Amino acid sequence: MKHKLTAGLIVLLCLVNVQALQAQDSTRTITLKEAVDLSVTNSHLLKNNKAKISEATAAIQEAKERLLPDVNVSGTYMYLPTSPNIHLASDTSGKGFGGPKVSQVAYGSLNVSLPLYTGGKLKYGIESAKYLQEAAKLDAADNKEAVIINTINAYSNLYKSLKAVTLVKENLEQSNQRVKDFTNLEQNGLIARNDLLKVKLQSSNIELTLLDAQSNYKIASVNMALMLGLPEQTLLVADSASLQQPGDVKSIEAYEQLALQSRNDISALALRKKSAELGIKSAKADYYPNIALTTGYIAADIPKFLTVTNAVTVGLGVKYSLSSLWKTKSKIEQADARIQQITASQDMLNDNIRLQINQAYQAYLLSRKKIEVYQQAVEQAAENYRITKNKYDNALATTTDLLDADVAQLQSKLNVSNATADAVVAYNKLLQTAGILNN
Repeated sequence: MKHKLTAGLIVLLCLVNVQALQAQDSTRTITLKEAVDLSVTNSHLLKNNKAKISEATAAIQEAKERLLPDVNVSGTYMYLPTSPNIHLASDTSGKGFGGPKVSQVAYGSLNVSLPLYTGGKLKYGIESAKYLQEAAKLDAADNKEAVIINTINAYSNLYKSLKAVTLVKENLEQSNQRVKDFTNLEQNGLIARNDLLKVKLQSSNIELTLLDAQSNYKIASVNMALMLGLPEQTLLVADSASLQQPGDVKSIEAYEQLALQSRNDISALALRKKSAELGIKSAKADYYPNIALTTGYIAADIPKFLTVTNAVTVGLGVKYSLSSLWKTKSKIEQADARIQQITASQDMLNDNIRLQINQAYQAYLLSRKKIEVYQQAVEQAAENYRITKNKYDNALATTTDLLDADVAQLQSKLNVSNATADAVVAYNKLLQTAGILNN
């Protein structure tokens, strides 16, 4: 019985280990569009932006609520442990008030105040809050483009790292076959042992390169999985079909015009400037009085002495702060300074956008040119390896020449795959700087 339990436990542990290995080794092929959609859905930055938009929306509601009446209710009860001495001014006898003894007092009031005129301060507050809400939405849209370009960049790294693993594996298989061939030749005395050692050394170096490539791929996969909100153990496989090269591109001037029209940060800054301009008007409103419609109800009860009920008041309240005549000027100057800061920020942003467009445009052109050059290099490296191999077979080239040609061929293939992915990133970066990535 004991042996049966032990055997069953071993089988159970094996099944658990197998399932764990399967979970760790689970792979998922993902397209670029799926990656972008998942990153946008699970982005902590965009969730934070959503909360900021909700805060800005609540600020609008708060500004609107200032138009509503203020209602205050108060009540007081007092107990008098001693009998108060009450003297009336009209009493000339000096004997004091001879009425009932007062031992407690209770009174309450209800006051309602509805603002009628505040110099436009409430109106400007609502309009300013609306501008800031729209600016928060544009900030979120701008951050969404940043999330998208980061996802594309991470997807590119995932593709490049996996492609490197594939190419190095293929090269390692060829190298291992070369080791077998050279081992047979060395055993038959057709080549020197030193040549065999050179081939084995290159094979070992390729194994180390493969280990580095696999490590880079796993890191890229974990980074991508965390970005997409997936389990970090998931091995993601980039779909090469998603990295399609774009067609014709516009001129730099066209992208600059698109950026000035479409960039969310430009629009957000313009809205903040409008809000700041309303800040000047709101500050100037302090020069004017505040007028409110007031109404109230008062009730009081002093047992055996006085009872007041049904005391309703209606009237107009006017409030004017004379200190605003010398305190408001500084507020206006502060608001005007904020406008000047935003105007300067707009000018700096326009210059930065033009620089960013030029940098992104040149980077994209360079990436396309690299693809052309590297594709030619692949053909040249393949032909060079074929010629070198032919020379080696005819004892016209050394083993070192053959191995160098093989390394050059691998490097040329890696360069093409990397340049292809980099060109996609560079093009999307150009779209981001132009403000049309999310379109």
